[in-house]
Amino acid sequence: MIRILFVCHGNICRSTMAEFIMKDIVRKQHMSEKFHIESSATHTDEIWNGQGSPVYPPAKAKLREHGIGTPDNELGVSEKRARLTSRTDYDKFDYIIGMDSANIRDLTRLFSGDPENKVYKMLEFADRSGDVADPWYTGNFDDTWNDCSEGCHGLFRRIVTDPKYIDELSDDNCLNAYDDYESPDQGLIHDDFPRG
Repeated sequence: MIRILFVCHGNICRSTMAEFIMKDIVRKQHMSEKFHIESSATHTDEIWNGQGSPVYPPAKAKLREHGIGTPDNELGVSEKRARLTSRTDYDKFDYIIGMDSANIRDLTRLFSGDPENKVYKMLEFADRSGDVADPWYTGNFDDTWNDCSEGCHGLFRRIVTDPKYIDELSDDNCLNAYDDYESPDQGLIHDDFPRG
């Protein structure tokens, strides 16, 4: 199983949107059983007495606008609560993806470095630099959606075209993305998300 953790400051907007975008991508590719996807926070701002806040309503609305968190594609949106990233997460996940430079600094400090090269910045997978737009400050959930969507699609493409996952992802229930390296998207089910 390929394990992915998306991380932002409070775990109610950006990392949560990325978590459910990625869950939707793998569901559409009939690969849900091959992935474990979560999100978490670097700070406790949205965690009170051990109880995390739910997905921020405008973020939830943006997900629903794209068919995620709806009755026929709920994916756990209604049950999601913010949680704090722990040191043990480093051993549990294959990819730990921060939304911005501050998240990367916090993660590197928490994990005492990144000895296994698991920590990435989200927009690396969209082949561009910079931080995922933070709608907490901008109020612009469209930009955040686009950043997260491009990053998730880039991450998914990287995983399915990585030879180290060939045995894990190639079976009767999953697509075989390794037959034609010149066209790594061959066989993927395309959707309406923007791609990087």
